[in-house]
Amino acid sequence: MSIFACFLNQIKIICILKHRNLLVMKYKLIFLFSICSFITFAQSYKPPVFTDANRSKKIAATFDVIDQLYKDYAAANHWPGLAYGIVVDGQLVHTGNIGYTDLVNKTAASSKSAFRIASMTKSFTAMAILKLRDEGKLKLDDPASMYVPEMKNSKLLTKDASAITIRNLLTHAAGYPEDNPWGDRQLADSDEELLNIYRKGLSFSNDPGLGYEYSNLGFATLGYIIKKVSGKTYEDYITENILKPLGMNHTYWEYTKVPKEQLALGYRWLNNEWVEQPLLHDGSYGAMGGLITTIEDFSKYMALHMAARPPRDDIETGPVKRSSIREMQYPWDVSALNLAAKLTNGKPCPTVSAYCYGLRWTKDCDNRIYVGHTGGLPGFGSQWNILPEYGIGIVSFVNLTYANAGFPNKQALDTLLALSGIQPRVLPASAILNKRKSELIKLLPNWDNAKASNIFAQNFWMDYFPDKLKAEATEAFAKAGKITGLSEIIALNQLRGSFIMQGEKANIKISFTLTPENPALIQEYHLEVLGN
Repeated sequence: MSIFACFLNQIKIICILKHRNLLVMKYKLIFLFSICSFITFAQSYKPPVFTDANRSKKIAATFDVIDQLYKDYAAANHWPGLAYGIVVDGQLVHTGNIGYTDLVNKTAASSKSAFRIASMTKSFTAMAILKLRDEGKLKLDDPASMYVPEMKNSKLLTKDASAITIRNLLTHAAGYPEDNPWGDRQLADSDEELLNIYRKGLSFSNDPGLGYEYSNLGFATLGYIIKKVSGKTYEDYITENILKPLGMNHTYWEYTKVPKEQLALGYRWLNNEWVEQPLLHDGSYGAMGGLITTIEDFSKYMALHMAARPPRDDIETGPVKRSSIREMQYPWDVSALNLAAKLTNGKPCPTVSAYCYGLRWTKDCDNRIYVGHTGGLPGFGSQWNILPEYGIGIVSFVNLTYANAGFPNKQALDTLLALSGIQPRVLPASAILNKRKSELIKLLPNWDNAKASNIFAQNFWMDYFPDKLKAEATEAFAKAGKITGLSEIIALNQLRGSFIMQGEKANIKISFTLTPENPALIQEYHLEVLGN
């Protein structure tokens, strides 16, 4: 209830009660005024938005350069066939194709060619687990042995170890050893063969929850859990609940079901020639790397991930809740800090990397976040990445054993960002940030009657002192000269932001943070003189 609305209600009641007992009216008004004294400030969230009207044209202008990057890299690395695509704001806006998916029959690669995408499959398995969680059929912190009793046969490294949970499996933190390339050769194993590994007892590299180590076995186990919980094979559950709702109608688990003219055969470069690799049938390990799909189909899955951001009030339209997809993309297990990392143009740019739920996460030196996954099997290499806050993504499929599709993808994204100059979404300032900004400006530079303004939190006057605040502001305004302009707030979130007071000789940056109270009050404040 706003102050104005509350006041109107008081007037209405006065009118209604004017002919009644004055004592009754007195007590009703006292009660009403007591309610109004607890008025709160309603938050008004607005999602971040892109502010460049020419953004799409700037992105499209980079495609010719990107195409040449892929062409050069494919030739230098003996790629038989390549298909790639660029997704912007949930739409597949550009595709490229090089070489052949079948060298004998000279079948040209295209955006409709069906490649095995290997470990890119893992995020589909993770998404299925979260959907089952959202349906109330499992919990991520359930011991995995609740659904795979055979796991109880394995003796953990120490007696005080915690049980392996579903969350541990999702984040490669179950204590299993890294199992590439062993896991790649288990693709066609049956459920019985998977369970026999547990019946015999596992060899562990760590206790559960104490470290990241990439495990194909862990994701094969998640596939079995999907079957136990849903009553369907993981293939059927994922197909019915994710692939079909997204319109991924040219995505397969078993290669023999793919139309021959669409199926990409896999090759290895050996003794200066391409050697065809045998395709493995679908099996229990398909949950870790068995999916076969096209650029056109996979772009729909990328669009689902991109549509999860930013958080907003829109009606849910996807097969999985947006909040669950954002949860999938969250860096749960930090795995690497790379101080030697560089952009593909050679510029040093350290990165930090982490594993999410079936996804990899990286933040670079420019605070750009990349979410995606690699894929590698005998005969194939693939990779996809999205920059959620930029609304762009890229994917490429190659039919060469463990092809490093990630490098040209990174080149393409670096090039797109550098040449287009596009910027991430901008978060509009909340109403309370704008309100506190206006109130704060009125106090500067003298801080007169600041304590009586009631815009500062309980801690403020214990951490900041009026005489020092005034001296700092007076000196800053003297350096800035006449104030000629005032910027909009740059909001970091709903309760933290900064703005610039533009001066003739210098600018003044004001930053402040609000409390979790309602209404939110200023708890922290900083002033900085900048060059203009």
